[in-house]
Amino acid sequence: MHEIGLYGLGRMGGNMARRLSRAGIRVHAHNRSHEVTLALAGEEAHVVPHARLADMVQALAAPRILWLMLPSGAPTQAAIDALVPLLSPGDLIVDGANGFYKEAQGRGQVLEAAGLRFVDVGVSGGIWGLDNGYCLMAGGAREDVARIEPVLRALAPAPDRGWLHAGPLGAGHFTKMVHNGIEYGMMQAMAEGFALLEGKREFELDLAAVAELWRHSSVVRSWLLDLTADFLTKDQRLDDIQPIVADSGEGRWTAAESIEQGIPTPVMTLALMARFDSQGKADYGHKLLAKMRQGFGGHTTVGK
Repeated sequence: MHEIGLYGLGRMGGNMARRLSRAGIRVHAHNRSHEVTLALAGEEAHVVPHARLADMVQALAAPRILWLMLPSGAPTQAAIDALVPLLSPGDLIVDGANGFYKEAQGRGQVLEAAGLRFVDVGVSGGIWGLDNGYCLMAGGAREDVARIEPVLRALAPAPDRGWLHAGPLGAGHFTKMVHNGIEYGMMQAMAEGFALLEGKREFELDLAAVAELWRHSSVVRSWLLDLTADFLTKDQRLDDIQPIVADSGEGRWTAAESIEQGIPTPVMTLALMARFDSQGKADYGHKLLAKMRQGFGGHTTVGK
């Protein structure tokens, strides 16, 4: 039986453990909250809970595979720092976070100097991955990606599709970064289109019906449209939701990469700017605009 160590059992990590277990892969699991690990082990036959990271490492047969599903940046780096003294030469660390590709490249060099192997894997699929499978983009040496192929095949929608050895170290996270930049643009276009439909009140458009219509043979049919059609059937007004859209970093990295390469990405970059605007980060600039307009034209401003 194939086995893997999995550190991080959040919304994606927990469902990945479930999918691997149901595919017959033994998952040695560890999470900051041990109660979560125990609950998951109670659900799944092939999940083995470990209260301490060292216990999980010790339980794995060498050469080990340790997969991290933690927030990118400092949490992932802290986990790697904790793992290095526990591992043996030839052990492999997989970073499944939405990390920055240049960080992955740097980590790979550091780990190689310590005799350890490293693969970065961009993971898409969200909370639906358990049922539908995940889209996986792996970066690393060919022999290292080959070692995790049984895991990739189990996590993917099917063994022969939905996963890719994208290229050398960093290529997995780079591919996922661009994927998320495209996602920003697609979401923004769809949101703007439905806002226009909702704004044409005299037509009394049924937005749920339009979304459902477009799902069939339309050029814009997509999973995002499927999700939109689903929630619009329940609530078209969205009065209980604040118009605030978070950004988790990948859109910023994509915009910075476009500047670094000198390749224009206006749609993705403007979609990122729209998210900043929704977060109130344009409010001061808007106030200045109102005051300038008042200054040269005597126009009134709107008080609180």
